[in-house]
Amino acid sequence: MVAFKKEISEYLFDLIGFFKSTDFSKAILLAIAATLPIVIGINLDQLEIGLSLCFGALWCAPSNTSGNYRHSKMGILLSAMLIAIISYIGGYFNFKAWPMLPVLGLATFLIAYISVFGFRASLISFSGLLALVLSFAYETKELLLWEHCLWTAFGGLWYLLLVMAWHRINPKAQIEEALSKTYILTADYLETRARLIDPATDHKSLMALLAEKQDQLTEHHETLREILIQSRKNSGRSTYQNRRLLVFVQLIEMLEIAMANPVEYDKMTAFFERHPKYTKSFQSLIIEISNQLRAISKTDIRSKKTAPAQSLRTLFKNVQHDIDLLKKGEGEDFTDFLMLQNLLEYQEKQYEKLKRIKWLLGNPEIDQADFVDRETAKKFLPRQDYSPALLYRNFNFGSPIFRHSLRLAVITMVGYALGSFFKFQNPYWILLTIIVIMRPSYGLTKKRAKERIIGTLIGAALATAVVFFVSDPYIFGAMGIASLIMAFSMVQKNYRISATFITLSVIFIYGIIRPDIHTIIQYRILDTVFGAGLSFAAILWLWPSWSFAKIEEDIANSLSANKKFFEQIVRFYEKKGKIPVEYNMARKQAFNETSNLSSAFQAMTQEPASKQKQFNKTYEMVVLVHSFLSSLSSLSGYIQNYGTTEASDNFKKTANLIINNLQQVIYQLRDKEDGPRAATQTDETAFRRLLPQLDKASTNPPTERNRQEAHLIGEQLQWLFSLSRDMLKLSKGWTGNG
Repeated sequence: MVAFKKEISEYLFDLIGFFKSTDFSKAILLAIAATLPIVIGINLDQLEIGLSLCFGALWCAPSNTSGNYRHSKMGILLSAMLIAIISYIGGYFNFKAWPMLPVLGLATFLIAYISVFGFRASLISFSGLLALVLSFAYETKELLLWEHCLWTAFGGLWYLLLVMAWHRINPKAQIEEALSKTYILTADYLETRARLIDPATDHKSLMALLAEKQDQLTEHHETLREILIQSRKNSGRSTYQNRRLLVFVQLIEMLEIAMANPVEYDKMTAFFERHPKYTKSFQSLIIEISNQLRAISKTDIRSKKTAPAQSLRTLFKNVQHDIDLLKKGEGEDFTDFLMLQNLLEYQEKQYEKLKRIKWLLGNPEIDQADFVDRETAKKFLPRQDYSPALLYRNFNFGSPIFRHSLRLAVITMVGYALGSFFKFQNPYWILLTIIVIMRPSYGLTKKRAKERIIGTLIGAALATAVVFFVSDPYIFGAMGIASLIMAFSMVQKNYRISATFITLSVIFIYGIIRPDIHTIIQYRILDTVFGAGLSFAAILWLWPSWSFAKIEEDIANSLSANKKFFEQIVRFYEKKGKIPVEYNMARKQAFNETSNLSSAFQAMTQEPASKQKQFNKTYEMVVLVHSFLSSLSSLSGYIQNYGTTEASDNFKKTANLIINNLQQVIYQLRDKEDGPRAATQTDETAFRRLLPQLDKASTNPPTERNRQEAHLIGEQLQWLFSLSRDMLKLSKGWTGNG
């Protein structure tokens, strides 16, 4: 009974969270922006103006996405301008005429090609494609073409006005939601990390899950950076944003520490197999930190109440007591003590970050000097190139966007030609399905095609059941609006459910103006299946972009970023002092590029087996890269949080061997012949000779802290060299393009 109540409570909490989410509020705004002009237009006998305003709002909505508010406003504004131009071109050329098919293809290509300017540009491009396709569906009878286009642009501006008004009413919503999601993802990561400690678990699947969580966290970190760093300073909000920026810094460092491991995984697993009681104690500790983060994510920001930490303090005390039992031993026992003590201190640092987050959420008075310098912070934001030269540089088959644009143009012409030839009721529905489903990658297109078809079938089945019992147009109207809200609020969370509600919305709205609703349902299914089939055929046969063709470059980019991060770690360990900006920038780049590599490999797994060339080799390399970054995180987390001794010559020599190995791997992956000297047996021998000296404390007599440092640094260097050597062996004769 208690479990049932808890489950109901969690369900209600999630439901309330959904209704409070920015996705739901955006859907409400869009419903208002789309329906209010029509209602007013009907009452003023100006329905065509109302419809034009409605279309403008609908077509501009994709640009209202998570991220920088100023960029969202600019995206909506540019979308309004583009849809007005495209609507005029579509109406002027009358693409329904067969001789105009090449013009339709050219227009589709040019609009889609705007995506070369990045993510925001791709949203504006999508708005333009919507306007192009729906110019087939709607012809004004009273308004002139230029008047319709002008009112369409005003519809976009009307939607922008609503977005600005809502932002002024609830300016903190996006930040708090993004932070809450990051708390939960960080908690999930920690919980998975705790499960990985248990030797009895499936480590391979958990490592894959860990990489997936890391990718999601990296993505959310980028969103938070854009929101917090680029947001304009408004009176009364800059202090709030600065506090949240400090919270964000703590979350980044929590991820880095969570990735850390005092020794390589196999050694840790072997120890926990011999001493299961330590497995349980460390798992309990890490899971409690995870639970504390979840509690923070559920706390109303206005209440300032956070979860109590007494249980954590008790757990730390118990774990420390167990570890101290090993301290009295010699040889292997003392080595185990050093390993566990370092692991415990990583968790203590997590606890400090957790307490810092709770303190910051309590809105304390903070000295201006403690805030993150915004000019420095802006260096961490990716710079988007908007140079017109980008259009020229991508105008070739080596560019995925060029291929996608050309593919979309061809299949749009084919789709409309076949739809017209076979007398489909609404050929533009086929085109709409194509532009919504088709993406540059095979995996995502296949997934969206499948979810679109399933969602449409479910929606059609539900609509069929409803129309047997309901015929009132007012009820159809209310259900159509409700379905529209649910469709737009779910589009980012669950595309299948979104497609279901889109189908319901279209059928209910058509049911108001047309009595043959069952015919509409049949054609809706047929058009969707036909459009999805064309999309899948196009991505499979028309200039496909397979992941294996560029996976070497993704690996090389990730290794290059990890090498730069390692070089910064070595430099900081040698020089000490204040952590330079370059250090944190290198860390960010290493995390981002490793996440990009994971995404590229994930895309590869979704492609046909015949296109998964060098799959096992690629998988091994991806695992090695993730392990390398984990080791770097261990080093980074330690040297940032503890005073360290002077870097020894042995440390420098070993670091140089590792850097040389990485550089050689990068050159081999990029098929360059003028790389650094390849690692030889002499290098291996030199490392073996240095190895006994790496984990020896540099002070005499050595203190416990010095021995902890020497043990951790020595273990990590040994792990890094081993990983770099394995990557070097794997990269020799790489034929990923083959």
